[in-house]
Amino acid sequence: MRIAQGIEMLELIASSGAATYHPSVLFDDASIVLIDTGLPGSFDIIMKLLQEAELPVDAKLNAIVLTHQDIDHIGGLPQFLKEADGKLEIYAHEADAPYINGDKPLIKVPEERLRMILGQLPDAIARQYEEVFSPSSPKNVSRILSDGEILPFGGGTTVIHTPGHTPGHVSLYHRPSKTLIAGDAMIVQNGELMGPNPAFTPDLSQAFRSLRKFADYDIETVVCFHGGFYNHRVNERIAELAAQAD
Repeated sequence: MRIAQGIEMLELIASSGAATYHPSVLFDDASIVLIDTGLPGSFDIIMKLLQEAELPVDAKLNAIVLTHQDIDHIGGLPQFLKEADGKLEIYAHEADAPYINGDKPLIKVPEERLRMILGQLPDAIARQYEEVFSPSSPKNVSRILSDGEILPFGGGTTVIHTPGHTPGHVSLYHRPSKTLIAGDAMIVQNGELMGPNPAFTPDLSQAFRSLRKFADYDIETVVCFHGGFYNHRVNERIAELAAQAD
């Protein structure tokens, strides 16, 4: 779904069909930047979606921004790294970088659950995941994101550190289109913009406090990884959610 010039929302249906995720894409005439990579095994589906999106013909995927460490956001990364042969810049916040690099175990995926997820994948993809997210592998994150940093992607995109869902969770504000790529800082549920999912947010109080940072931005559209597109009285609705903070 084309949000505006320079920004696309993808609809990534999980292989089980049980869920739909919404990675985003920032683009210009020369470059494509993917925001989040889906679960392990998502590479082929995402590449097909990028082809269908009719992005500029000469643009190449040259960077991936990871909003945070959760497996449904970083799981597809190993295949992207393999196909790019080291030519991709991988961006993440420093607080989540050790988990994305494989130096620490993911905070919300116990070993038993990880074994179950990997056990449902083709052997080659499961092995690749284990290799890439191993402490002995090369570091996956090549660029550290800072709060307030303005990235050149899509005509200008501001990094907003929004911890709570994970320590290094970031949201991204695409300035030209006034679009907030919220990651998991918020969700869209039954057509309404909601706060972070309590079941998957270890520090819910901090996550709601993080929503206050969005008051500094004129937001017309939100893209949530879970739930997708929302554009109804956005600033007012975010203010209502932020007011729930302790």
